[in-house]
Amino acid sequence: MSLNNNGGGDNMSAPPAKRIRIPTQNFAPDPETAEEQRMLEQALANSRKDTVRDVEILSNIPFGPTFYPTKEEFSGDPLIYLEKIRSVAEKYGICKIVPPEGWNPPFAVDIDCPKKFQTKDQSIHRLQEGISFGDGTEYTVREYQKMATAWSKKWKRRYSASDTPSAATEDNNVEKKETEVGAVGEDGVPSTTVSSSAVTSTEPSITSSSSVLNNEPPITSSSAVQSSELPKTDSATGIQKESIIMSPENLERDYWDIVETQSHEVDVDYGNDIDTSEVGSGFPVSQRGRSVNSPNFQKSDQDDLPEPEFGTEEYYRETFWNLNNIPNSKNSVLRHLKVGINGINVPWLYFGCLFSTFCWHNEDNYMYSINYHHRGAPKQWYGVPGTKQDADGVERVFKNYLSMKMRDVPDLLHHITTSFSPRILNQEGVRVCKLLQHSGEFIVTFPRAFHGGFSLGPNCGEAVNFALHDWIPHAVDANERYRTFARPSVFSHDRLVYTMAHWAKELRTKEICSALAQELRRLKNEELLLRAKLIKAGVRDVSNDVTLPPNRLDRLDEESADYDDKRLCHSCKHICFFSAVCCECSESKVSCLRHSHYMCRCSIKRKYLLIWTKEKEMNDTIAKVERRGEELANSNVVSLVNDELLEKYATEDKYHHKTYDVSVDPICALEKEVPQLVSSATSSIASARSSSASPELKQHPVQATSLGNDTVTSQQSTSAEPLVENVVKVDESV
Repeated sequence: MSLNNNGGGDNMSAPPAKRIRIPTQNFAPDPETAEEQRMLEQALANSRKDTVRDVEILSNIPFGPTFYPTKEEFSGDPLIYLEKIRSVAEKYGICKIVPPEGWNPPFAVDIDCPKKFQTKDQSIHRLQEGISFGDGTEYTVREYQKMATAWSKKWKRRYSASDTPSAATEDNNVEKKETEVGAVGEDGVPSTTVSSSAVTSTEPSITSSSSVLNNEPPITSSSAVQSSELPKTDSATGIQKESIIMSPENLERDYWDIVETQSHEVDVDYGNDIDTSEVGSGFPVSQRGRSVNSPNFQKSDQDDLPEPEFGTEEYYRETFWNLNNIPNSKNSVLRHLKVGINGINVPWLYFGCLFSTFCWHNEDNYMYSINYHHRGAPKQWYGVPGTKQDADGVERVFKNYLSMKMRDVPDLLHHITTSFSPRILNQEGVRVCKLLQHSGEFIVTFPRAFHGGFSLGPNCGEAVNFALHDWIPHAVDANERYRTFARPSVFSHDRLVYTMAHWAKELRTKEICSALAQELRRLKNEELLLRAKLIKAGVRDVSNDVTLPPNRLDRLDEESADYDDKRLCHSCKHICFFSAVCCECSESKVSCLRHSHYMCRCSIKRKYLLIWTKEKEMNDTIAKVERRGEELANSNVVSLVNDELLEKYATEDKYHHKTYDVSVDPICALEKEVPQLVSSATSSIASARSSSASPELKQHPVQATSLGNDTVTSQQSTSAEPLVENVVKVDESV
């Protein structure tokens, strides 16, 4: 007998019920998922491009132009000289200027300053991720030099211990160690996390570079092995073997291996954007009031005095090649700024160590910049032309490789925390050049030109902005971009343009007058159009009922800057220089004429218009500039640089990049009881020009630097003499 749970025997023979199969549904991604899918596809496309890293691209990147002004040219205004070479140099985005023989300014940084400066902790192996830099250790000048020297010596010992090129990144058999965050090693290695191969360290001290290169013709092969191997004799066998030097080319390969492949985890402390009021500028302060830091800034009655003779003590104080002075040259737009702005018209100081990085960026308001290398190991620079095509190309690379990051941080490029290899830029169609900057040399960057690079060892540099009058079109682009990102400008674009017009007599060419008049007309047309629209919509014009302080046009001083800060558009952060929209609901909130509808939800009847600049004043200003342009009908700047010479200028840098043995010496004595160095080293390339060696290649002379009762002697590495005698000589006359 069997039990039947169904209660009936007839059901025993019924077939089992079939499970209903759920039909497949078509997948329809929501908008967010679609965006993520697009990013995933872009990431896959990027990964396919980078399947094979062609490191030879680095060797084949062309060198930017290098110029050698004469003493006569160097005794004049640097901005006049730059106007003459601009037509060629701006095609590269950056250029190098090597001072003439005899240039040797005093090094004015207070080496013994007890104040500590803050550094940035840079994770070199994560520079492609767009992450922000954390705070590094605080150092005095000497403490930083001790750390930076020890770090460079560690890296250099790996070259001497290896028989393969790019030893620092290919030696994977050495045990790795990590220094705990916050700890300071006995050898002064950075206190931030440093993951690199363990090597025995010694206490840093002043040493000299012992490598002396043979007088050989420039190396033409792009092979890393051929370009960096130099004769060396085995002490045991007497047989000549190959030796790898820590050349700029090898360090460049090491650096990008770390950045792109994370072959090592390297964290360094970079002393960037250091206020020169803390430890002093590397240049002496002007006594003629040419520097914002001068007690008698632009109040001196000595401007009519003749320029000091080249090479004298007074010359280094007063020359406009002094970075404290160049923003205030008579030919610089920034001379109208009577208030000091750090990094703009007041230089910033930089202390670098091996691989410390200044990431891809262009200057505030797309201005020019000039960087001087005071002391120490060279810097590797990269530049991209400031054309719209190339600048947009850099931004396209950032958007392609960091889509997710830039969705969250749209202005990532302004953070200056990301570096992509010039190899990637090159394969994306962006033109890139490079330059090697030694102590005693200047690097100039041009408007909107992206630039970046890294240090090859302990060094000290200084940088500041300036602006020629041809900068106006770039300033317009920068101003519009800032409004898009609601990023406040360092100064009012509209105010500076009108101040330039106020000083129309200083405009030097018809082209400059034409560009300025065009921008003035654009500003006027937009103002009048938007004013009419707003008034027609119901916004009240109270300009006849309210007395407003007039805009000061002769200068931008502290009082003017404070007033401008109070009339920032709440939406785009643009300084409302000509007019502004206000509302009865707020006593402080203002809006530019473009964004008044974003200001509040109040009825338009409660909003009113404040006008500082009337239509007649605008028309008079435009007419003034146009009259000046007519006076300058035949006064145009003519470039004296021949494009055919550019390749010849680059020959020396290319050879130097392969053969120069980078020094690991600090920029000053490490012990306090030893007096500080008294003058900056003359450019190693400039030194070669005065040598009596062969006409093609000349060795650097031994240079002795006074250290009080002691003398430090350093044998400079070999450099190639420029292979052309017709170096650029620029006429000061227009």
